[in-house]
Amino acid sequence: MSHDDRLDVLGFDNALLPVGDLPEAVAFYERAGFPVKVRFDEAGIALLGAGKETPGLLLRAEEEFGRRSPAWPAARLWLEVRDARAAGERLTAAGIDLLDPPFSTSTGYVVEFADPWGNVIGFTDYLKRPELARS
Repeated sequence: MSHDDRLDVLGFDNALLPVGDLPEAVAFYERAGFPVKVRFDEAGIALLGAGKETPGLLLRAEEEFGRRSPAWPAARLWLEVRDARAAGERLTAAGIDLLDPPFSTSTGYVVEFADPWGNVIGFTDYLKRPELARS
């Protein structure tokens, strides 16, 4: 494939997460620290903020989408925070269970949690490689 044939991906847009109950999902994610940017209950969607960027987490209610535990091979969405271990403490204080204790990576630490429908979100930091972190 030549350089001209490649897709010119510019970055991430919204990450869409299916949920079984929009009001419950919004309350869960607000406890996890995500602000609501836009909410349309009649359409079954809510857009949550993720940092300074315009895109965010788009929750979409799906009829009969039941509660489930995340399977290990489930897709995961990791978002950068300043301190993942502190974020894990905040989640625990908000009544949100972590999937595992915070774990170390080559660049920092990661903490993961799942919503009631099995969507896995991770908070990761660059404490070991601060030159790679967002400012």
